Amino acid sequence: MSSRVAVVGAGISGAVCARVLREHGISAELIERGRAPGGRMASPELHGRRVDLGAAYFTAKEPDFVAAVERWSAEKLVRDWTDTLDVFSADGRRSTSGPMRYATPGGLRSLVRAALPDEVRCERAVDSLDELDHDAIVLAMPDPQAARLAPDAADWVDYEPVITVVAGWEQRCWPFPDAAFVNDDADVTTVADDGSRRGDGAAVLVVHTTADRASAHLQNPDDAVAPVLDALRRVMDVTASPVWTHAHRWTFAKPVATHGEDAFCLTDHAGRPLGLCGDSWCPSGAPRIESAWLSGHRLGSALAARLGS
Repeated sequence: MSSRVAVVGAGISGAVCARVLREHGISAELIERGRAPGGRMASPELHGRRVDLGAAYFTAKEPDFVAAVERWSAEKLVRDWTDTLDVFSADGRRSTSGPMRYATPGGLRSLVRAALPDEVRCERAVDSLDELDHDAIVLAMPDPQAARLAPDAADWVDYEPVITVVAGWEQRCWPFPDAAFVNDDADVTTVADDGSRRGDGAAVLVVHTTADRASAHLQNPDDAVAPVLDALRRVMDVTASPVWTHAHRWTFAKPVATHGEDAFCLTDHAGRPLGLCGDSWCPSGAPRIESAWLSGHRLGSALAARLGS
């Protein structure tokens, strides 16, 4: 009989891990506490269109992930977006060039759905690993959440919060074409033109706050809207008032450190294999969508080899 694995967390790392396990003939059940898969690649519908509330974009460097992006591109799930972003700071405005940033016409969640091996048990919270009767467990989630379930499984890293503020106007009224970094500001860090990103030209901005600004409003994220709009006026001279706004709290948005050279963790807990994966497990570069995908893929292969031995 095939081994049964519970993969807790249906973001990109969990979805890819489950798919790899299925490809090796192992039964993998995805369990997600939220209402839909996607994790921090969430793309809910706001005012009639999809909006990316988590990551602003993604890049591709490692060969395995590059191959995945090429497949997504062939399937029209992703498209080239931009290799140049504006930078706003106290010294003024400039532009910076780098790797191609990719965007998704259907929202980043569409990539998670494309990776899903089967159905996901959504709105199912796991409060203890003892609830699960599987042969092995994977925790594909931010470290603070995984630490609640398996405190001694790893040397955990902390995560910073972010509040995403989305605002819609009747027409575009900002001075950059695609997206911008904001350096050394007390309130905001990145601003993305979601109409440019999605390709439909909608006059919608998605703004990520600093950790300090987010920490001040975790109990009521809507209170972050006014400071963010003030920052847009101050930094970018966006003086027109938006028609609508929306705020989303990410309590565990991004890791403040990584697990060094480890791309995942595969250990034992209460007599059965326990795997850990996600964007904090990134031996090459900073935490990002690519590192989360690679972590889930590599853990899936390693766990499949162990269960098959």
